[in-house]
Amino acid sequence: MRLRDRLGIDEAFQRRVTRFMQITLVGLLFVGIERGNLGIVVNTLVALAVTQLPAVLERDYGMPLDAGLTLWITTAAFLHAFGTVGIPGTVGTPYRNTTWWDHMTHALSSSVVAAAGYITVRALDEHNPGIDIPSRLMFVFILSFVMAFGVVWELVEFSIGVVTELLGSEGFLVQFGVEDTMLDLLFNTAGGLIVAVWGQAYLSDVAGMLRDRLDGRDDDSAGGAT
Repeated sequence: MRLRDRLGIDEAFQRRVTRFMQITLVGLLFVGIERGNLGIVVNTLVALAVTQLPAVLERDYGMPLDAGLTLWITTAAFLHAFGTVGIPGTVGTPYRNTTWWDHMTHALSSSVVAAAGYITVRALDEHNPGIDIPSRLMFVFILSFVMAFGVVWELVEFSIGVVTELLGSEGFLVQFGVEDTMLDLLFNTAGGLIVAVWGQAYLSDVAGMLRDRLDGRDDDSAGGAT
């Protein structure tokens, strides 16, 4: 039984929480515009775009995600954006005032990245008879994928920080030193580890939908060729 079932959290409640966070992101966007803070504007726009991915997958690709997965994606995007803004009227932001906030968002975001990697590779494995990925190798792949993505992300953060410092403006992404970077990578790995352990139980349905989509595309191509 899944945790949400044990807690008695139904899909309607999850959808309401997701909608609340999306509406709040719109409010945070206007806060950034009112402050003239480009960093807040960019972060909230990116977060809003990420929260629309489930709807795009359902509308354009016929892959509806259940309410729990949609809430998972939305929460990761929301907490990152909120961390750059904080509560209007207060001093500082969660990223600057709360030592564990950055690590929490890294673990959560990396778990979403790991899930995307798992779903894609699992679907390709089941779709293509020429691909055979043992479960142990899948575990290693997820961890390697997340760790590689985390390194790239830290390089992006560092590059943006250097450029914005040269321009004399506030960066979109914040780095707090080498120790913070190492902790970020550690928590990235933790997020990937969670998906590597429980991904098969919770993400197989989505991987199956993507596989069916790939199978259908191949059938359409074969039909058009005859």
